[in-house]
Amino acid sequence: MIPEANIQLVVGLGNPGAEYVNTRHNAGAILVEGLARKFGSTLHPEKKFHGEVAQVKIKGRTLHLLIPTTYMNLSGKAVQAYANFYKIPPEAILVAHDELDLAPGIARLKQGGGHGGHNGLRDIINKLGNCKDFFRLRIGIGHPGIKEQVVGFVLSRAPRQEQDLIDAVSHEAIHLLPEAITGSWQLAVQQLHRFKG
Repeated sequence: MIPEANIQLVVGLGNPGAEYVNTRHNAGAILVEGLARKFGSTLHPEKKFHGEVAQVKIKGRTLHLLIPTTYMNLSGKAVQAYANFYKIPPEAILVAHDELDLAPGIARLKQGGGHGGHNGLRDIINKLGNCKDFFRLRIGIGHPGIKEQVVGFVLSRAPRQEQDLIDAVSHEAIHLLPEAITGSWQLAVQQLHRFKG
């Protein structure tokens, strides 16, 4: 049973630079950009946090948004700097990221767990003092089927049909996240996990 969440910070993982825009590996960053838009905010660069940041109000609560502008394998640098500055504990952080083990059109919310080979998660766990208690929003991108093709796969853009599925489930997650972080975590989990794009 997942506990009710008290999320204060949502982090969207991706790689910086024009060559990585709309690639599979940037699914988390794209979702956080969409979350900012939903609440009428725009992310802006903040050097001391090594990322782009925004704050939005949801039902009277402040939600911090962060997209690291380091490369993926250094994502923890931004998360650590931001969390330390605002005194946000790991269990109040949700990290949105691409997930090879889920098909496009599927997303899952969970708390804790390992990094599953994801370099962004690996660095965040490391920078948070080997703490794995943060929440995750896993956005399915599918798997190429061959381990040696994974790097090229995640750093490329999905075909239109697959991208439509990723976009649909990301839109549903953006719709449900406000409920999840203001006390209806279990309901949001059930709805997202039932979603069929």
